[in-house]
Amino acid sequence: MAFTLKERQIMGLHGLLPPVVFTQEQQEKRVLANLRRWDKDIDKYSYLMGLLDRNERLFYSLASKYIEEIAPIIYTPTVGQACQRYGFIFRKPRGLFITINDKGHVYDILCNWPEHEIKAIVVTDGERILGLGDLGSFGMGIPVGKLALYTAMGGVPPSQCLPVVLDVGTDNDELLVNEDYIGLKHKRVRGAAYDELIEEFLHAVVRRFGPRTLVQFEDFANSNAFRLLEKYRHSYLTFNDDIQGTASVAVAGIIASMRIVKTKLSDHKFLFQGAGEASIGIANLLVDAMVEEGLTKEEAVGKIWLVDSKGLVTKDRPSGGVTEHKGVYAKDFKHIKELEEVCREIRPTAAIGAAAIAGAFTEQFIRDMGEFNDRPIIFALSNPTSLAECTAEQAYTLTEGRCVFASGSPFDPVTVNGKTHYPGQGNNAYIFPGVALGAIVSGAHHVTDGMFLRTSQALAKMVTEENLEEGRVYPPLSDIREISATLAANIVEYAYRHGMAAHYPEPEDKLKFVHDHQYKTEYESFIPVTYSWPGMSD
Repeated sequence: MAFTLKERQIMGLHGLLPPVVFTQEQQEKRVLANLRRWDKDIDKYSYLMGLLDRNERLFYSLASKYIEEIAPIIYTPTVGQACQRYGFIFRKPRGLFITINDKGHVYDILCNWPEHEIKAIVVTDGERILGLGDLGSFGMGIPVGKLALYTAMGGVPPSQCLPVVLDVGTDNDELLVNEDYIGLKHKRVRGAAYDELIEEFLHAVVRRFGPRTLVQFEDFANSNAFRLLEKYRHSYLTFNDDIQGTASVAVAGIIASMRIVKTKLSDHKFLFQGAGEASIGIANLLVDAMVEEGLTKEEAVGKIWLVDSKGLVTKDRPSGGVTEHKGVYAKDFKHIKELEEVCREIRPTAAIGAAAIAGAFTEQFIRDMGEFNDRPIIFALSNPTSLAECTAEQAYTLTEGRCVFASGSPFDPVTVNGKTHYPGQGNNAYIFPGVALGAIVSGAHHVTDGMFLRTSQALAKMVTEENLEEGRVYPPLSDIREISATLAANIVEYAYRHGMAAHYPEPEDKLKFVHDHQYKTEYESFIPVTYSWPGMSD
């Protein structure tokens, strides 16, 4: 309906469409009105995915302009519901399904993908989807959603993005008997065969699309996430968003919080509810940041306290379960089982939840944090909303409006004692689109922890004094496209400064260089360019 009269006539469409021509802006208004007619977010998700299938540029134009309204639908928290019902709402495949049965033929499957210039791949094995557990092949909703944000928030061209599920089975018994389940119906394959599939996949990606193809690992279980990151981070252009992206956005919020509480990171004691990928990633990046402030690594590690399902992570605790990554932070301290008791014993200044245990920050826990600190820092980062450690209302109300709060899922503003607080959403989407875009356009060899720390610091600087006064520790999500471009320019600058870039010559204006590579959502003209030659009539 946006084709002009001339375009319709040239392309033989005249008469096949109604006579009225709608502009792209008019189309956006119609789509938005239709979207808002739906009451349930899962229905809105299905409607938007249908729009993505029909009209890619219109979808991304709408998503970019109304990102605060649409991001929670196409990604967290609604994408969690979409994954749980993925087989039921499945309409059209938007990525590649590679199974354990395809070992030896992964390259052939990648060759079936119609686009040749792939720059970004998000891959999952579906074992730990958000806080929902093993969803197997239903986990495809996560790579699809992530890459939609790569484009809507970062401007990575959608034709350069590829979602992938590595289906090795599922240990979810409910899915194995679910008639709507679209994946392999057997228990997960582990061990050598699993590792061989991962290895073959990465080799095939480089062979098919080149060594500068970014591979983002997403929602792998703890048992695989850390070891795969360590195994491949120095050999491929890869990162794990659950570990590094979550860490970067959380640390950005904590750095911004320092401007509210008027202290340094090294002045604080951090208590983590959870000791999985997200918590360890945040802790590691916090240690790097505190070392930059002047602490030794040992001193910085001493500021971090972890609580997992067996209680406080201590050396030689009787319940065991202290893995290598947790062991770095294990304290020579008495073993305490309950989080509330740990809080009263160590009196932390900051509490960070990332274990997907709903209500873990109890009323007593929050009150104690408010008693120990004038401005307690409380980050309830677990997704989806139903698994948040506490709500914004609980945090603000129980601390009399004194806490510095951030969450993983969006919460409405809260008014306490006449002042309205606007909760900051520590959404990874602040980080991964910009980091990915910067790595792609610079031709970076690797994605490093240093890049994520610089990104945290740059994002924290974008928080204005007005934002802080409202209680926000992140800039408004409505500015995310430009935020991502600025963060990408920082990554480009970092890559050149550290000899990691492959795009030459080095651009002088890094931000303009990034903008030039961003996807444009405006419709293209289908009227061919014509011109005349000397001495020849038209």
